Amino acid sequence: MSRSGAEPRSLHNAVDYWCNSFLPDKSAAWQRAIDRQGLSIKVHRDGDGFCTPEEMVQRLDGAGFSTVILVASAPPAASVVDDPNQFEHVTCRAGEIAELALAYPGRFVGVWSIDPTAGAAGVQRAEAALGEPWCVGLHNHTHSWDRRFDHPDFDAYYDLCVEHDVPFVMQAGRSGGNFPHECGHPDGIEEPAERHPSLRFVLSHTGWPWTSEAIVLATRFDNVFLGTATWPLRHWSDELRTFIDGPGRTKVLYGSGFPTTGHLQAARQFADPELTAGLDESAIRLVTAGNARKVFTRLPRSVALQEV
Repeated sequence: MSRSGAEPRSLHNAVDYWCNSFLPDKSAAWQRAIDRQGLSIKVHRDGDGFCTPEEMVQRLDGAGFSTVILVASAPPAASVVDDPNQFEHVTCRAGEIAELALAYPGRFVGVWSIDPTAGAAGVQRAEAALGEPWCVGLHNHTHSWDRRFDHPDFDAYYDLCVEHDVPFVMQAGRSGGNFPHECGHPDGIEEPAERHPSLRFVLSHTGWPWTSEAIVLATRFDNVFLGTATWPLRHWSDELRTFIDGPGRTKVLYGSGFPTTGHLQAARQFADPELTAGLDESAIRLVTAGNARKVFTRLPRSVALQEV
């Protein structure tokens, strides 16, 4: 299909390392959580809203994204099924990602979001997920559990990641809404990073408001990376841009945090010379594609995008 009249594609084989479920049945769950907590989060609808898998693939083609890493978790527990603040309401189920990965090879994979309170059963479930072809890493929605990254409850999961050579992604910094925040302080990664030098940690959400501390840790440790999920390019801080333009060009990964940031929105912003000022083409390619492929070594090879 011709691209005549379409916006120029600014990204090439990009990877989104954190995408919550985009399926239409999750739209209402997001809105309930936003309304209940009185958040100012904007869920973009202009071409970047919840959609069918076929529509998402077409969107990714147009935006220049090769692969999306979806977050999978168990369903909400029966005791909290009516609580819209539960992160599990907006994640995918493992079966959904398995079906997407089979139907659209190379386009959809997932990370398994752990429950550090589940003891041995939780570890067994994570290990089972890592045995599935769609699973490329483990994930922690930090603020749901109020545990620092150096909490002993994570030790077995870190060991699993080392054993399977997959990364561990965690939300760092503060979280919107009625969640504890100090658990997300980046300094919690220091001890795990020292103890597991081969384990690749991704401190997501830029670590805000402790981005400076997160950058120091990503600079100090070869195995600590920063992720930008939920932070669109136009909101990247000067310190983050300076880091990317210097020693951090190989240490930062692009994530949408869909639906708070969309893929077409990302393509438009990365095509804007004012927003990319100070970031050369090589750095943009690394942040949006190359670094993710270095961290997530199970990712499928780049796929050919369809012209739209």
